[in-house]
Amino acid sequence: MSRNLIRRLLQLYVGLALYGASSALLVGGGLGLEPWGVLHQGLSELTGLTMGEIAIIVGAAVLLLWIPLRQRPGLGTISNVFVIGIAIDGTLALLPEVHGLFARIALTVAGIVLNGVATGLYIAARFGPGPRDGLMTALNRITGRSIRQVRTALEVAVVVTGFLLGGTLGVGTVAYALAIGPLAQFFLRVFAVPAADDSSTVVASGTPGRAILRG
Repeated sequence: MSRNLIRRLLQLYVGLALYGASSALLVGGGLGLEPWGVLHQGLSELTGLTMGEIAIIVGAAVLLLWIPLRQRPGLGTISNVFVIGIAIDGTLALLPEVHGLFARIALTVAGIVLNGVATGLYIAARFGPGPRDGLMTALNRITGRSIRQVRTALEVAVVVTGFLLGGTLGVGTVAYALAIGPLAQFFLRVFAVPAADDSSTVVASGTPGRAILRG
């Protein structure tokens, strides 16, 4: 394999692992989760399954929706389903219980920043969008609605559903919504991989990163 491809693979899996770890940090902070995290936690409360297991099940279910939408998954898409869920449970198992508002704020801020780093890493690797991002861009293509409108509708739906099921919605959720776009865009530039002619069959076409991060 070329150095370019090796770097992209490393970025993909490090990014996905850090994404799961960042979700776990937000859980530990207890001040509010990212939108899909609220849903994962709510379903976890309902079913008794771990958040990581729920993240895998939800990711796989969303991926099935790609079939009628005629979306093509890449290596990054399939890896996203499993790696993030495993990383969530692994990090939660190691994360000590945090007490005190200052410590909870610090953990929440660390989770948001780490999520931005992780998003920049795995999107810049260009192995295809995650299941949820692909659903958003497919609905944008089919409905003709803007990315902003589709993303807002999806995230409001999952947040409300997750909250009603017992997921944590709070100031951390708002802070995440405000900060993740600029953070991810910054780290996407930091971790950008120069284009190269990789012939591997596992490489998917580029992720619509600008569409995913827009609005």
